[in-house]
Amino acid sequence: MITSSANARVKQVMSLTKKAKARQESGLFVAEGLRMFTEIPKNRIDSIFVSESFLKDESHKKLLSESKYETVADDVFKTMSDTQTPQGILALVRQYAYKAEDLLGTGAAFLMILEDIRDPGNLGTILRAGEGAGITGVLMNDTTADIYNPKVIRSTMGSICRVPFAYTGDLQGALKELKSRGVRLYAAHLDGRNNYEKEDYTVDTGFLIGNEAKGLTSETAALADAYVKIPMKGKVESLNAAIASSVLMFETARQRRG
Repeated sequence: MITSSANARVKQVMSLTKKAKARQESGLFVAEGLRMFTEIPKNRIDSIFVSESFLKDESHKKLLSESKYETVADDVFKTMSDTQTPQGILALVRQYAYKAEDLLGTGAAFLMILEDIRDPGNLGTILRAGEGAGITGVLMNDTTADIYNPKVIRSTMGSICRVPFAYTGDLQGALKELKSRGVRLYAAHLDGRNNYEKEDYTVDTGFLIGNEAKGLTSETAALADAYVKIPMKGKVESLNAAIASSVLMFETARQRRG
């Protein structure tokens, strides 16, 4: 049993939790909590850590009956955890690697394209809602939040394991390539001519979502085939990036069901 926070394995977990560079170099990320553990494909798990208290529950022992794991003293596990109230289980998981074709899917493409989304909660929510709406993938520029940030992982509630995603250092170039493949791009924009529900999203579709405070850059917005707006009452001018994304995604899902 690990009883010291000076243990090399404990330090490794803490580094992966706090540092994007450590995650990039190791190819691992931390998935914490019982729900996340049950969502992760077992062939992607590198190692498992559980607290003493976690093992006192017989159902937890049964869950781990076919797995190798390391037991950690409760106080040490708390130092490893990224949450205020640790659930007592976390895993180190091998990261995913997708190709552009994986994001396009096998039917009509349905992409969320994110530029400089900084809030981990927004990014995680877009993935989770996106899975529910049936998106085929998420494309992000390289200043968007790290998808393997523990806060993003928790917000996805397991969707990180099922929704293809990729980063690009040349977002405009990637958008031009998508357009050449027949993907129609829509920018969620205050200058939108049409309300969002007036467009046809049953064809290959990509939605451009910009930074929470600044929106899309003019260079990215210029590549959209159309601007769309979400009409609102009251004095509200714009929506949270995750909420705006969800409105657009579920309108697309509704149209495609029809």
